[in-house]
Amino acid sequence: MDTADLKLGATIQKRSGRLTIIGQGYVGFPLAVAFATAGFTVTGVDTDTDRVASLNMGRPPTPDVPNAILEALLADGHYRATADFAVLEQSDVVIICVPTPLRKSKEPDISFVVAAGEAVAARFRPGQLVVLESTSYPGTTEEILLPMFEQKNARAGVDLFLAFSPERIDPGNSTFRVGDIPKVVGGITATCTRLAALLYRQIVPRVVEVSSARVAELAKLYENIFRNVNIALANEFAMMCRRLGVDTREVIEAAATKPFGFMRFNPGPGIGGHCIPVDPLYLSWRMRLDGYEPRFIALADEINRGMPGYVVSLVMEALNDAGCALRGARIFVLGVAYKRGVGDTRESPAHDVIVALRARGAVVSYADPYVPLFRSGDIDMKAVALSDDLLREADCVLILTDHPEFDYQAAVDHARLIIDTRQAIAPSMEGPARVVRL
Repeated sequence: MDTADLKLGATIQKRSGRLTIIGQGYVGFPLAVAFATAGFTVTGVDTDTDRVASLNMGRPPTPDVPNAILEALLADGHYRATADFAVLEQSDVVIICVPTPLRKSKEPDISFVVAAGEAVAARFRPGQLVVLESTSYPGTTEEILLPMFEQKNARAGVDLFLAFSPERIDPGNSTFRVGDIPKVVGGITATCTRLAALLYRQIVPRVVEVSSARVAELAKLYENIFRNVNIALANEFAMMCRRLGVDTREVIEAAATKPFGFMRFNPGPGIGGHCIPVDPLYLSWRMRLDGYEPRFIALADEINRGMPGYVVSLVMEALNDAGCALRGARIFVLGVAYKRGVGDTRESPAHDVIVALRARGAVVSYADPYVPLFRSGDIDMKAVALSDDLLREADCVLILTDHPEFDYQAAVDHARLIIDTRQAIAPSMEGPARVVRL
């Protein structure tokens, strides 16, 4: 007689299992598309009813998935979206891809994970594989999710297969999509790990199995802490180069010619998005519970969160050199998203920069092809189209996001002053504009 793990393994290999992915944002939706394209029947669950309606009409929430692909999956029945959690009762596999933001106190907010876990546990059926992809502190899978299922008399590795596999999706990255990025998997038991790895091997060529869910959780945190710390180093280095009167870009490009022992990181106006500003603080919080203060993480966070203020000081200094006060100055911002090629403004440095500029009396407008409306606190702004006239009228053009759609040569040709925080203006570009680089 086949055991639950053998039955589920056979179902996964035949790709006949019913998958439910909770959360249809930048992580959950592309993952759902990958599994549906591989032949699985996938249901995307989301509490945002407007998003659900949009998905079922063939309109993806992210530009990373073309409309035609979603329309085809809807037509052949391999994908549908719903806000009804009842679908979990018939699911063979459930993957949780919900947000894990920070509270104002900088403590983890895992309320979305808890709510999703409770919804799955309430509808648990023996033989299910449940995978958490949402980034959280080490121990979340074992200490938070597992007890929910044990209260339903589920037995990990016997009739419940519970694992953690960190999301590695990079929105706007056309080089590395879901199927191009190795997946790390760590389960509560060896059987849990094996089944989760088998699942992901249906869509990803390389799956790395680790010894526990806690190792997988820490691997994700270390990836983003590595980036956070090195970005902080690049940011502090840029401030030092400015004091020394040296071009930061030239120094970095020279250092990057070394074929070993160096990895290039560029300075910027701050950090943003769903991972880098948030994930390191999850580990800091967890370690403080054990009486340990991670100093590198705290210092990197301090430097990176101070960059918007540094950018504002650059604007003030450059305007002053041009004989113009910040109060009443017309500041034209290029890009408010946290990174190029996306419309996500979560934790974007643009929030702090624009709020600070307006508080000092500047008249701020912005262009961003991905963000038609920008909201920050009580500020509501509408994007304007980039034009030669706006470039000429601005006292300062401030590049906060280096979207590829922007015509940077036009900016150099028509603007008087440009503050370039993203190294978007190439040294070869010539024009009357004075360019101040970070």
